[in-house]
Amino acid sequence: MPSLPANEFVEVREGSHYYIPGTRIGFDVLVYDLRRGAMPEALHEAYPSIGSMAKVHGAIAFILEHPQAVESYLQEQEVLWDKFREEHPIPDDVMERFRRTQEELLRRSG
Repeated sequence: MPSLPANEFVEVREGSHYYIPGTRIGFDVLVYDLRRGAMPEALHEAYPSIGSMAKVHGAIAFILEHPQAVESYLQEQEVLWDKFREEHPIPDDVMERFRRTQEELLRRSG
């Protein structure tokens, strides 16, 4: 499985978790928002701790330059998330509120 190289736009923490440097924003969050159609300006607005549009575009360039490694990482994260959900079930009503909130944020930023 290809691993993601760290650079000024993506950093590795705890050996295998990727984040936007200087933030608590998981790399996978940004990837999924982009896949849902979020524009760079909406990402910057939704996650102001990124700091600048240049960093948003840098992260996007990183994603485009490493498609196989990004996909592999997302699959690994999905396995971890599935395992976590098995061990710690989240009530359906809580997940539904989370989904609705996420959709609303995307609508506002889109």
